[in-house]
Amino acid sequence: MKSGNGSLLIRNGQLVDGTGAAPVADGAVVITDGRIVYAGAADGAPAVEGAWVIDARGGTILPGLVEAHFHPTYFNVAALEDLDIKYPVEYVTLLASANARLALECGYTSARSGGSLFNIDVWLKEAIENGIAAGPRLAASGREICSAGGLMDWNPEFRKIGMEGLVLIINGPTEARAAVRKLVKDGVEWVKTYPTGDAAAPDTNDHHALCMTFDEMQAVVATAHNHNLKVTGHCRATEGIKNALRSGYDAVEHATFIDDEGLDLLLKRDVPAVPALQFEWASVEYGKGFGMSQRVIDGHKETLEGGAESARRILRAGGRLGMGGDYGFAWTPHGTYAKELTFFVKYVGLSPLEVLKCATKTGAEIMGLGAETGTLEAGKLGDVLVVDGDVIGDISLLEDRSRFVAVIQGGIVRGPVSQLCIQ
Repeated sequence: MKSGNGSLLIRNGQLVDGTGAAPVADGAVVITDGRIVYAGAADGAPAVEGAWVIDARGGTILPGLVEAHFHPTYFNVAALEDLDIKYPVEYVTLLASANARLALECGYTSARSGGSLFNIDVWLKEAIENGIAAGPRLAASGREICSAGGLMDWNPEFRKIGMEGLVLIINGPTEARAAVRKLVKDGVEWVKTYPTGDAAAPDTNDHHALCMTFDEMQAVVATAHNHNLKVTGHCRATEGIKNALRSGYDAVEHATFIDDEGLDLLLKRDVPAVPALQFEWASVEYGKGFGMSQRVIDGHKETLEGGAESARRILRAGGRLGMGGDYGFAWTPHGTYAKELTFFVKYVGLSPLEVLKCATKTGAEIMGLGAETGTLEAGKLGDVLVVDGDVIGDISLLEDRSRFVAVIQGGIVRGPVSQLCIQ
């Protein structure tokens, strides 16, 4: 991805560096040729002749946000068929590009795909990195893997249309290895799987059901790791979480009903989890209006409560959480990603600094970019979000793009700036 040339000084705001450290009341960031050369107290900032200057207006200077569970090809999903057969691939590609641009405009300078139709996210990443499309730094995962009859295998056999565009359906370890090899050829970085079910499918694969065998999961991991790919999975059921951790998963999505044994396994290997909880709240709150049965809503309520408790336990025990969710559903539209952060402060009970660390530093680590971005430190890429207001005092400011002074990616200003001048 192209980086900026010359120098940029961001000043007149509190500095939140993403490490979890207390804010610096009067902070400054200096970026030269796309990388941070200074981040700290304004009175210690080096003088840079001819630098462009961004006035933070007394607001907040923080790292660009990381959406750790991004579905670029989801768009206004209200029913299962919206995911795989509602639109042709050509239109979904355009939607994905629009969603990526929107994510960047929302302050998300990096994102890890949690699955996409076909391998659209692979080519979306290519377009972003080559400056053809605007969007976050992207980690691609392409099609997902699920066992036959599992959560993502819903088209009945008599239709004979399969699920090939959305997921690769497997039966046994041999087919699991073959599915990963297809993804290797597609060029993905993360292999997304479905070890467990979800409240959305109470009759077949509910949130306590297992959708992959341990042998299948081991085969996925061994094959993926052989090709230097990472593996994650939709893990709600307790045994599914532990199967993922025992088989060598590199991350777990949701980790909803983790028990003590599962927590020990997660901490021992330092595996990050991405709870994605605001989706559950929105399903409970708005589900009836979208035709959800009370049974499904009750399942989401159980998932919400269990997931919130698991997230608190993981973080309090020293584990790592990423922030991201299933945005792109009708009740969680693209562009509302920061609701996840507000939710974790107001509902789950984490502090704003904890949540921001999860949404920046940990998110970058999950993507494998921890040495390059995620915190405001010298040597790292100049991915910065400048907000008019005290984000620590009111994290919901991140939901309001009208409060953004600047979105900066690699030292290039990507978002609106109203007070930019030559020093």
